[in-house]
Amino acid sequence: MIIVQNGAPEAMSERALRTMFEDRKSVFVDLLGWDLPVLDGRFEIDGFDDEHATYVIVSDGTGDHLGSARLLPTTRRHILGSLFPTLCADKPPTGPDVVEITRFCLSRRQDSKSRRRTRDQLVAALACHALDRGIRSYTGVAEIAWLQQILAFGWDCRPLGPPQRFDCGLLGGLAIHITPETPALLAANGIGDPAGEQFQVREAA
Repeated sequence: MIIVQNGAPEAMSERALRTMFEDRKSVFVDLLGWDLPVLDGRFEIDGFDDEHATYVIVSDGTGDHLGSARLLPTTRRHILGSLFPTLCADKPPTGPDVVEITRFCLSRRQDSKSRRRTRDQLVAALACHALDRGIRSYTGVAEIAWLQQILAFGWDCRPLGPPQRFDCGLLGGLAIHITPETPALLAANGIGDPAGEQFQVREAA
């Protein structure tokens, strides 16, 4: 199932959200060693997880999180524009139809084959979500190895400037232009359209 959660609820009553924040802690803090706030020793939650955030979540049949991405509006404070603007050769792209992808996370409970399948479902779902919501472009910050994967997905993606080294590694800024042709471009690279998946849209509790 693909869940689109609009806003982070104060009380995480939804299983997919709870397991998403747990998996974010497992990936970004435990595995990658990022210096990030952790709530109750279990959940990776930062100041961008607020009512303005949207979450696109791939969940399994029990409601557990498999993969997710957090989307932030670029018309207010966001990661590329606020924390890493030097990654852009020009001014960071912003606007009501430009949205930032952050915290792209795949659960470590999956094997490599399952993670690849979840990754592809999530990428295709992000493209469909953009077309449904009138999002013209996604922006983001990525570690160089992940950036190279994103560029190879087949969609219209470009670096925003040369990569730069930070304490957390070699990072690059990127922009992804979304058009009605994007799902077909992804499909040509083996990333299928999730049209057969059930989408569930939720508002924050």
